Amino acid sequence: MMSLPPISQKFVSHFGEMGSHWGINRTVGQIYALLYIAEEPLPAERISELLGFSRSNVSIGLKELNSWRLIKMTHKVGDRREYFSSLSDIWEIFRTVAAERHRREIQPTATVVREALLETPSNAAEVHAQEQIRKMSDLFELANSWFDELQDMSIEEMARLMKLGMQVKGVLDITDKLSFKNVRASKKSKSTSE
Repeated sequence: MMSLPPISQKFVSHFGEMGSHWGINRTVGQIYALLYIAEEPLPAERISELLGFSRSNVSIGLKELNSWRLIKMTHKVGDRREYFSSLSDIWEIFRTVAAERHRREIQPTATVVREALLETPSNAAEVHAQEQIRKMSDLFELANSWFDELQDMSIEEMARLMKLGMQVKGVLDITDKLSFKNVRASKKSKSTSE
């Protein structure tokens, strides 16, 4: 990463470190970060040079990013090489990552949960387990419907929803404070009347 300017180097390096928390390896995280901040699409050889990775590691990383649908491949006239760039719209990146995580993680788990609920419990422990699994299923169903609605929203609607979410949190905080004051006042009036 010697040929990257300091701000870019810090950003790319950090993305690599965070990759393991996000379910990707360091190399894939750094390749993505580089493509995200690049001013123009880059061929694999240039990515390899800039990051100091072997060409094979870059190729594997690009395949992984492509499987997540986070990069685009283009060609330039007169050049046989493939050029890579990331999605440019941050909201589209958010939507794509959410869709892929949903497909890779939520859907398979929801399937197992549904199958477990179709089984007939053979003892009290399994009845209890199904009760717990049903709670999880309810959460998955709620999350799935919310996810479906989110995927159908425009970028402007998603931004408004996020901003509204922060306002709703403020209203809930105020409501909680008022409820706590009412509970305290109620307890206080009970203790004075006794």
